[in-house]
Amino acid sequence: MDKSVKETIRKKLSFIYEETNVDKILEKLEAVIAKYQGSRVTPGFVDESDAMLITYGDSLINEGEKPLVTLRNFLEKYVGDAITSVHLLPMFPYTSDDGFSVVDYRQVNPSLGSWDDVYALSENYKLMYDAVINHVSKSSEWFRKYLGGDEKYAGYFIECDPHADYSSVVRPRALPLLTRFDTAKGEKYIWTTFSDDQIDLNYACPDVLVEIVDLLLFYAQKGAKYIRLDAAGFIWKELGTPCIHHPKTHEIIKLIRLVLDYVYGDVIIITETNVPHEENVSYFGNGDEAHMVYQFPLAPLVLFSYVTGNTEKLSQWASEINATKGKTTYLNFLASHDGIGVRPTEGILNEEERQLLLDAVLDRGGRISYKNNGDKPPTPYELNISYQDALSPLDDCDENRVKRFIGAETILMSVVGVPGIYIHSLLGSRNYYKGVEESGINRRINREQLHYKNLEKELNSDTNRAVIFREQLRRLKIRKSCSAFSPKASQKVLYPDDRVFAVLRENNETSDRVLALINVSSSNVILKNEYIGTDLLSGKKAGKIIELEPFGCMWIRF
Repeated sequence: MDKSVKETIRKKLSFIYEETNVDKILEKLEAVIAKYQGSRVTPGFVDESDAMLITYGDSLINEGEKPLVTLRNFLEKYVGDAITSVHLLPMFPYTSDDGFSVVDYRQVNPSLGSWDDVYALSENYKLMYDAVINHVSKSSEWFRKYLGGDEKYAGYFIECDPHADYSSVVRPRALPLLTRFDTAKGEKYIWTTFSDDQIDLNYACPDVLVEIVDLLLFYAQKGAKYIRLDAAGFIWKELGTPCIHHPKTHEIIKLIRLVLDYVYGDVIIITETNVPHEENVSYFGNGDEAHMVYQFPLAPLVLFSYVTGNTEKLSQWASEINATKGKTTYLNFLASHDGIGVRPTEGILNEEERQLLLDAVLDRGGRISYKNNGDKPPTPYELNISYQDALSPLDDCDENRVKRFIGAETILMSVVGVPGIYIHSLLGSRNYYKGVEESGINRRINREQLHYKNLEKELNSDTNRAVIFREQLRRLKIRKSCSAFSPKASQKVLYPDDRVFAVLRENNETSDRVLALINVSSSNVILKNEYIGTDLLSGKKAGKIIELEPFGCMWIRF
C-alpha cells in the first residue's frame, strides 16, 4: 500500500477507535485491500449527459423471464441513451422493507436474476448498487451466529440496557429503538433503528468496519460505478448523543472514500441522509467524503410551488445552491421508492406552510408517515404518494395533470446536479392503493410492479403514461446536448414573476448558456425577456416578450 495512503488510514482509525489496536486493525484492512489490488482505472466523473434511473430490480415483470432481464430489455428497447445510469435498489436476498433488510450482501436475489444479469445490464449503463450497511436482517448469517453464541460475532451488534435514557437519539420511525432477543447467552436487548428485522451493525467493533470495507470493494469489483450508502447518518451510535451525523460516522465515510479511490479510482460514493440541507451537505466533507449527496429539499419545495402556484420558497432556497467544487455534486430527485421527505423543509417552510403541504397530499389520496421523537408526540416524516398525484387535485383534467408533472420534471432537469428519475415517474404511474391495503405499508403506494406486456401496450398508445414517458425522454436528450446543464455550470436564480421558476445556467468553460423558465400556475404569464435566443423545447425564437402558458416550460439558449 502507498505509504501516504497507509498513514492517512492510520490517522482515521486512530480518530475512530481512539488509538485502540490501530496497528492490528490497519493490518486487517491492508489484507483486504491487497485482495483487490491491480484494478485501478483513471478516475472519471459525471457531466451534463448523465441521468440516473432509480428502480427496483423487479419493478417490471414478465412471465417466464427474470426481472433483471426484463429491465434490460425495456431500457434497450425504449429508453436507450437518454438514461446513462441505473440505481438498482437492494437486489440481494431480504426478509422485509422491500429489500432494505438484507440477508446476504454478496448474492443477487435469485428471484431477480444473477450476477450475470447484472453484468449484462452494465454493458450499456453505469450501475449504482445499494450498500445497506447500517443494519442487516435478523435472518442474516451474522446475526444468527451472534444469537448462537459464535464469538466471532459477539461484537457485531449493539447490546443495550433497556433502562438507559435514549431520549436524545434521533429516530426516523415511530417504532421501538430496542428489540428483545433470546440468545445463547441469555436475554439481550439489541439496537434496531428502523425495525425489529433490521439489526444495527456495531461499528465500534473494528471487525465490522473491516467487513464492510471488504464488501464495498467487492461491489466495485462486481461492476458498481456508484455505491449508495443507505441511512449513512446513523452508522455510529453513542449513548447521550443524537446518534446521527456523529463525527465518527463522517470519518468512517471518509475512510471508505479513501480506500475506494485508492483501489478503483472511478467509483462514486453517494450518501443517503434524509435531513435538512445543511446537515445533508456536511457529507461532502472537504471534498474527501461523499462525491454526491441527495438534494432532499427539492421534492417538497417543487411540490409546494405547484400546490400554491408560487415559486418564492423554491427560488429562495435554490438561490443558495450552486455548483460544488472538485468531484462533488448533487443527485436531484423528486420521487423515489421512499416518500417525499418533510424534514428537509425545516428552516424553509414554517409550520403553517408545511401543514398546507400535508393537507394537499391527504386530499390527493396520499398518506403521511411519522417519526418518533422520544417523549414528545410523533411528527410527520414523509409524504407517501406518487409524484404525479401529489401535483394535481383529484379533479384535474388529464392535460393539466401531464403539464404539471412534466413541468416539475423540467425543474428537476434544470437545476445544478445530476437528475435522478424514479421508474414510476419516468412511466407516469399513479397511486397504487392495492399495495398499501394489502401490506399496511404506506410506501407501497409508489412501488407497484408493472406487467411488461401491459406496459408495452400503454407506451405504444396515447395514454397519460405514454405522453409523460416520451416527453421526459425527449427533454433528457435535449439536456445532454447542453453543457450549460453540466454539474459544474453555474446556477443563478432569477425572479421575473412569483409564478415562474427561473434559473440561468452558464458553463464558463464552453460559454453555453440556458435560461430555464417553468410556470407553476394555471395562469398565462407574460414576461419581459433580455435573453434573446431559441427555446430548445419548442424550437421557436424567444424574443423580448415571452408568454408562458399555464404550466408551460422553456429552455432558452442564447
